[in-house]
Amino acid sequence: MAGTRRESAAPGPPYGGLRFGLRTGVAAWVLRRFPTPRRTPFTLAFLGVLVATTLFSRLADPGLVGHLQALSSTDGHNLLRHPLRALVLSGFWVAGPVWMPYLWAFVLAAAPLERRVGAARAAGVFAAGHVLATLLSQGVVAAAVRTGRLGPDALDRLDIGISYGVLATLGALAVLLPPVGRLLVLGGVGLLVADQVVADRDLVTGVGHPAALVLGVLLGYLLRRRSRPPRRAGGSRPAAGPEPTGRPRGRAVLDRV
Repeated sequence: MAGTRRESAAPGPPYGGLRFGLRTGVAAWVLRRFPTPRRTPFTLAFLGVLVATTLFSRLADPGLVGHLQALSSTDGHNLLRHPLRALVLSGFWVAGPVWMPYLWAFVLAAAPLERRVGAARAAGVFAAGHVLATLLSQGVVAAAVRTGRLGPDALDRLDIGISYGVLATLGALAVLLPPVGRLLVLGGVGLLVADQVVADRDLVTGVGHPAALVLGVLLGYLLRRRSRPPRRAGGSRPAAGPEPTGRPRGRAVLDRV
């Protein structure tokens, strides 16, 4: 209308568009999956421990590092003398000269699993894979030594690292993914494990790595079953809420028939 003035729109907050952009699209997807102390406390706390022990093993006196790792090893003799100490401390080290891929693999496996099932269950999957695969692999080594297929020195070989726990976590996470993602993760991890078993020809990893992956898959199916909503006795639909007042009930009975 003539004679009226339009008021200019109030200026928005500075960087408002940028903040809006971070909350939508790809950036929002990434931020929602980024580990935080609130959403993934187990992943970040354990990652801090791994970074600390890794830096210590790279910077400290090699003799001291070797002594501490020998005390933490889950070899046959340590498991017989100090089983609890060996099983707990062996999972606090990252083994091997190439250590960064193991840290990334832990974060990429543990953080998504923890967001889906919680910190306690994610830690339980990691611990179960680490402990049970260790006991199984070292049991096979002890049996091989007893039958003469391996020498007695096999019971003293250094056995530390997080690979069993990471593989179990990957297996459990794969089961909780959609079918396509499940096949991709299990196929990729299975090929890596198979290649390592063939290339290394080490009895400990040859038994422990496949066992940890299979155990993780089984735990993933158990977690998925527990996370499903309960079914009604007469069908798969959840129980309906109370009907609103004033609505005829005869039609609802006819609909069920």
